[in-house]
Amino acid sequence: MIGCSPAWPNPGGAQSGYLVEGSGALLLDCGPGVLSRLRETELWPVLDAIAITHFHLDHWGDLVPWVWGAFHLTGRGRDPGRPELWVPPGGRARLEHFGEDLGFADMFERTFDVHEYEPGVAFVAAGHTVTAYRTPHYRIASYGFRITDEDAILAYSGDSAPDHRLVELATGADLFICEATLISGEADGQPPRGHLSLDEAREAFEASGAKRLLVTHRPVELPSEGVELAYDGMTIEV
Repeated sequence: MIGCSPAWPNPGGAQSGYLVEGSGALLLDCGPGVLSRLRETELWPVLDAIAITHFHLDHWGDLVPWVWGAFHLTGRGRDPGRPELWVPPGGRARLEHFGEDLGFADMFERTFDVHEYEPGVAFVAAGHTVTAYRTPHYRIASYGFRITDEDAILAYSGDSAPDHRLVELATGADLFICEATLISGEADGQPPRGHLSLDEAREAFEASGAKRLLVTHRPVELPSEGVELAYDGMTIEV
């Protein structure tokens, strides 16, 4: 667990970033604070792939400093690597638009090997088989991931309101990393909703038949009794 804060960081916390290591190194999301945490153990992160669930800043924002750092290392004769970057449908155009505002249009293409995934179509990233499931998150296209290396299954909700597809992506998983941002469903305001309460995360877990629930994206201000709660730096063997 590189970072597991909600859209506003918990004290001292990084935002969404989960490192899956096995046949290769796959980072799920790359929110603010994730890059600096990864650099605590090595000069520059050595990753095979990064997969982004959606384009809210707390899930992808550190791709921007990643670009500038990679350019700096290249200019000093060091190889920062070129990880695959898997983004939602239409994500390449979105990155180009961001690049035009933040630097130059192809800044992300220069730094990463960019690919778009399709919902329900398995792709291979860092040796893991990943399937994206579209989940409801306000009015933005957002996805959860089901990841397997044939020995174990990891499910990651991304950001999601209650939905049957959330249950499907976690069905029979060895570990379900599920967000629970809200104190109650009513706290999300008018539809379309975008997040889960703690009770709704439990309900999705129980309906899925997953073996273990790890709650993430939880504000420190809210109660978390009765569940296993993710924290930055936490390591789990699946």
